[in-house]
Amino acid sequence: MHWAEIFSTALVLFFIMDPLGNVPVFHAVLGQLEDRRKTQVAARELIFALIVLLAFLYSGEVILSFLGLEQSSLSIAGGVLLFVISLRMVFPRRGTAEEIGDGEDPFIVPLAVPLVAGPSTIAMLLLLSSQSPDRLQEWTIALLLAWAASTAILMAAPLLLKLLGNRGSRALERLMGMILIIMATQMLLNGVRDFVSSLPAA
Repeated sequence: MHWAEIFSTALVLFFIMDPLGNVPVFHAVLGQLEDRRKTQVAARELIFALIVLLAFLYSGEVILSFLGLEQSSLSIAGGVLLFVISLRMVFPRRGTAEEIGDGEDPFIVPLAVPLVAGPSTIAMLLLLSSQSPDRLQEWTIALLLAWAASTAILMAAPLLLKLLGNRGSRALERLMGMILIIMATQMLLNGVRDFVSSLPAA
């Protein structure tokens, strides 16, 4: 077990999941439900998100092989996607509660997918499983750590909104977005480097 890499990967996945940025969305979608029902729905959606993420982690190599995708293309696409997501974190465009939810009980969409199990998180897991398929156990631990931390934050959404307020929540989200921009740039550069090195010599 390479615990340093596990924790660093878990931190990256945590940033990508963006639980602090999703706190206002969870609060808006579940705001019309009773407190007890709100907790049940939030827990259910988070479990669904974990199942989706684990499915992509363990089937990543099969998916890439079936689609005929190379690791370099996934790195480039993941870097671009992560860059766009992180830009939205730095420059957020929030909808109103009416635009996000109408008080009904959400099922899978939008809380589980795409808020927690979003495209950037899925792309990162596909990249990990394709790069080191022999280390799936370590990536699973990293995913569980990131998911557990995100779950703790999202389940405490009402309390966090009271403590941080909207400004505090936005400030932390933008800080996470800046870190993700750097990671996205590095992922994109790695993909370009791998693609160039795979080209036949002139």
